[in-house]
Amino acid sequence: MTPYTGSAVVPGTDLGRHARALREVHDAVMGGGAPPAPVRPLVSRSWTRVLGFGLDPTHANARDPLPLAELERRRHRSPLALVVDEVRGVLTSVADASRFIVVVTDADGVILWREGSAGVLRTADRLGFTEGATWTEDHVGTNAIGTALAEQAPVQLFSAEHFEEGQHPWYCTASPIHDPRTGALLGVVDVSGPALTLHPAIVALVDTATRLAEARLWRHHEQSLQRLRRSAQHVLATTAGPVLLVDEDGWVAHHSGVLVRDRIAPPRADRPLTVPGLGLCRPERLGEGWLVRPGGDAGTLSARLLVVDGEAVLEVSGGGDGAGWRASLTPRHAAILRLLAAAGPDGLSAAALSRALFGDDEHRVTVRAEVSRLRRAVGALVAAAPYRVAAGVHLTCDP
Repeated sequence: MTPYTGSAVVPGTDLGRHARALREVHDAVMGGGAPPAPVRPLVSRSWTRVLGFGLDPTHANARDPLPLAELERRRHRSPLALVVDEVRGVLTSVADASRFIVVVTDADGVILWREGSAGVLRTADRLGFTEGATWTEDHVGTNAIGTALAEQAPVQLFSAEHFEEGQHPWYCTASPIHDPRTGALLGVVDVSGPALTLHPAIVALVDTATRLAEARLWRHHEQSLQRLRRSAQHVLATTAGPVLLVDEDGWVAHHSGVLVRDRIAPPRADRPLTVPGLGLCRPERLGEGWLVRPGGDAGTLSARLLVVDGEAVLEVSGGGDGAGWRASLTPRHAAILRLLAAAGPDGLSAAALSRALFGDDEHRVTVRAEVSRLRRAVGALVAAAPYRVAAGVHLTCDP
């Protein structure tokens, strides 16, 4: 057995012998015995999770394929629809020659698109590795797609590292794709094929496809900001004083009279927000974006985090006109706010928040996504780089 280095096997490994050794390890662990060789930590963690789900390794567990209408709805709504053709272009150009298939899922592990070697596709059909099927760990056991979602990291599995015995003839290599604007998980790109055809270059190939997808998504984002600027030209030309034009996620398409970073908190119609250099602002809907201008006195916002009937609630008041509002928070978001309040004006980095929440530095992507969702809920009360309670906000936390 080899230590995990990004690939399931090292170059030069006798794949057939390695597959037989892994089968002995799998059989021992599933039978409740001691394995004859160490199990990779990644695989051990996944097997432990899957056994906790009560799945049976000896037969195919439920794939729960979706109806075609629901599959089409998910395809249409997925941001990956913008880049899936380019991803497939990178990977499927050699798929037939290399005997593998390319799969793209959404963040729920549902297979949205599938393409590649005709022979491998037929074999995948018999395994239930089909469009519309759910390939999370709680459905089909340890597999690169589900385990990449669970670990929030790239994963390669070989042969009997898979939980289900029916998947042992396969290798699979998967990498999560994140929204480059928000850090949110969008889905997974996966390359799978017969185990004994695994090539060392597969990991690099999947990594290249993932990077391409995220780069193309960023380019689509830049183009959307350009469209927003063009559509708002007539309003911006007649607007006096400092102003920002931002998209739904708070990315700045235009600024005048104020120096800003690339992004502010995502605006909401019912939420005043504070912007450095502008003070208290009230966003105004403008087409597909928001016009953000100073509104009212730039007074201090008072925020209080409390628990009501077992639920975390943030109450906000102040800001010149005294308007107040409240928002319900998830336990994770409440924990983040408490950590930021305790950190003071110096704030916390993504790594520091990862250590505080998860006990290690390895969950920074998850932290960024959680803070992004928190800022959607509470506006600019939370500032970034580093993460901290924004200037002009007085936050207290009840025990």
